Amino acid sequence: MTLLVISPDYASHLYPLATLATAWRDAGERVVVATGPATDAIVRGFGFERVGLQLGRGSNPGVIRAQAQPKGEDDALRGFFAATRRGAVATLQFQARARGADLLWNPVGVARAVHDVIEQVRPDEVIVDHLAFGARLALTVTGTRHVDVVLGHPSALTVGDEVYGYPPAFPAAIRPDPAELASLRRLCDQVRDTFTAEWNDALTTLDPQAPPSADAFAETGDVLLLNYPAELHPPVRTALLPPHAFLGSAVRQEAPDEEVEQWLAADGPPVVYASLGSFLSVRSDVLSRTVDALRGLDVRVALASGSTPCAELGSVPTDWLVRSELPQVRLLQRSALAVSHGGNNSVTEALTAGVPLVLLPLSTDQFAGAAALEGAGFGQALDPNAATSSQIRAVAQGLLALDGDPRARLEALSASLRSRPGAQRAREAVAT
Repeated sequence: MTLLVISPDYASHLYPLATLATAWRDAGERVVVATGPATDAIVRGFGFERVGLQLGRGSNPGVIRAQAQPKGEDDALRGFFAATRRGAVATLQFQARARGADLLWNPVGVARAVHDVIEQVRPDEVIVDHLAFGARLALTVTGTRHVDVVLGHPSALTVGDEVYGYPPAFPAAIRPDPAELASLRRLCDQVRDTFTAEWNDALTTLDPQAPPSADAFAETGDVLLLNYPAELHPPVRTALLPPHAFLGSAVRQEAPDEEVEQWLAADGPPVVYASLGSFLSVRSDVLSRTVDALRGLDVRVALASGSTPCAELGSVPTDWLVRSELPQVRLLQRSALAVSHGGNNSVTEALTAGVPLVLLPLSTDQFAGAAALEGAGFGQALDPNAATSSQIRAVAQGLLALDGDPRARLEALSASLRSRPGAQRAREAVAT
């Protein structure tokens, strides 16, 4: 039997998809990943085969740098980074305007390339990233049964009167102006309509008999999986989802890192893991305030600095571990606290390890994810553009002392996520 995994050429997308595919690999089945060349080493590290497939202009093997992107994508990234400095609404507006180029790049060409991959690989089952819209066009048109995985917060799949790109919730510290939110909603409505028209145009080109979509962002595959804990999802929203399964998390196994193991083995105060992810580590101002905040606590910090040069972080204690990239899963297993932008991988990996989070959300579904963690008592968010070092320190100090009912519920959730890993849940859901 052959499983085909279709992923954008981004580490943050490929890692959870590849982790799910390990359930098929461990059962002795063939796994082929269709993606770009930037993540080839990740595919090989999992022991999978790779076939070439370009789903978009950009790529990210682990830390993204604008200067390493093709012409056009580099300026788009710089524009995105600049928007994050202007605030939540400005960032969401920028992302909304870029939606077609980001998510439906060259849809007919991508769909035809996916068709060629299907013909070459002849898979028995297909797993695809929900945001790979061009790929999902091909699978829909060819009638190829496929497993659609929502890797981000579940709000990446709109339900009810939601519109893609407009967060259903914000954390308490981020309260955009109502007029700005109304403007964002109108923009997202327009983008939905334009995006859906582009989806339908491509659909008609590929199959003139195919019925059009009313909202391309609400389209799903034959099997819907959500890489998120059901325990954190509002029951009212869950009832609006099409048939689905919550995976909880997709926590990968990482290769041993001798330097990290030696650092963890040293005696010392509690460990705090800090990272703004592969994209947003460019925000050196947020990272430097985080460094200043944590420097005032009795902790040892493992900091993944990403694209921020260490020289821009300020004074770093000698017992800290600072590298561009770090084994996040391993460090979370030993951490008492995490500081994060609130990306879904980081959130679900921290929850699996039972680690509370200081959240500094900057874009897309990070706002809804942060609001959910606050509601559960598992984290607290701050405005990354406004929070001072002392405010970050105070929140971190409070979460390091998390106890009582929130601590008990976090530990129970962690135990549940570890007892039935996402890969196991995915294979069970596909088999039913």
